[in-house]
Amino acid sequence: MYAHGPVTFTSGHRIGAYEILEPLGSGGMGDVYRARDTRLGRPVAIKFISAKVDADGVSPERFEREARLASSLNHPGIVTVYDVGSEEGRPFIVMELIAGVSLGSRVAAGALPLPEALDLGAQIAEALAAAHAAGVVHRDLKPQNVMITADGRAKIVDFGLSTIAAPAGPDDDTTQHAPLTAANVVLGTHGYMAPEQIGGKPVDFRADQFAFGAVLYEMLAGGRAFGGRSAIETMAAILSGPPAPIQEARPDVPPALAAIVDRCLAR
Repeated sequence: MYAHGPVTFTSGHRIGAYEILEPLGSGGMGDVYRARDTRLGRPVAIKFISAKVDADGVSPERFEREARLASSLNHPGIVTVYDVGSEEGRPFIVMELIAGVSLGSRVAAGALPLPEALDLGAQIAEALAAAHAAGVVHRDLKPQNVMITADGRAKIVDFGLSTIAAPAGPDDDTTQHAPLTAANVVLGTHGYMAPEQIGGKPVDFRADQFAFGAVLYEMLAGGRAFGGRSAIETMAAILSGPPAPIQEARPDVPPALAAIVDRCLAR
């Protein structure tokens, strides 16, 4: 297993061919740094996986498996993974550095204009469809895991909670899957997890559809579909039933778009 203690890297620290430049941010999955690939002279982002994820049962083999899974995705709406490794006991992923802002920062300022919400929603859906076609389920889609570039392109990041999913057999209307995380471990972000995900059950592509519905709702309404004063209250709201109709919060949402939101958030 990897080391569990906190490790902070300062500017100028070298990790093989990569030179750390500055920290970019931290989250539940780890810490991200801006770095430079000295071989190719290009900027990159390096994400060091947190000790908490390791404690949840992410072995070196599983981490490398997830990284290979993410690197197999080739789509303009999905961040490109370049490399994987370990430094001072912490596993890391090297990926393209995206110049832009997170969708999370955009929706924090309020609802998006309808044309922009439609455009970004379509881009996110297209990228998810490409991942699903490759047998990949994200399992942690949320506004903070979508970056928006300066030219308005949406890019999904952080496939660290992915599972490999294989198409169902001819006599089975469900999706078979091989989880990359331990059984009965709840992983994801409250407010965006499908009911089966909250219950620690195996998930398939429909969990991403549910999360996409929650993200689309938030872009349109300017607030979360499911709220609560705590994570437990938020997850209880998801389990109790659908959110308030999107047109109550945003009357100008066309009925066809409201139907898409409802369909994605259906049980």
